[in-house]
Amino acid sequence: MPIDTTHIKKFTVEEKHIADMLGSGKVAVLSTPSMILMMEQTAMIHAQEYLPDGWITVGTKVCISHLRASKQGVIVSVNTKLTSFENKHLIFNVEAFEGEHKIGEGTHERHIVNKEKFMARL
Repeated sequence: MPIDTTHIKKFTVEEKHIADMLGSGKVAVLSTPSMILMMEQTAMIHAQEYLPDGWITVGTKVCISHLRASKQGVIVSVNTKLTSFENKHLIFNVEAFEGEHKIGEGTHERHIVNKEKFMARL
């Protein structure tokens, strides 16, 4: 998997992403858990582009700062950049933007697994 590859995915902030609807806060803004999910989904899609059938990634760690509030209806653009790939372990830099304003940043780690074997161990 090539280091320094990037991926961008856009999300519309919907009611299901709002903190007071999700139960993570008491305000009508994008919740931190929803922003992190957007980042994880973008990194998952980014990695999956390079994996053969039967192989997936699972999230293993997030270290995210939520920098700015966003209201329902706005478009959030999430950018991922693969910065490390060793022994099936991936590290991504992740950023989220509302327009030109950065609303979140951090790192997200994923691990490559064989889906069938992974599920058999549960």
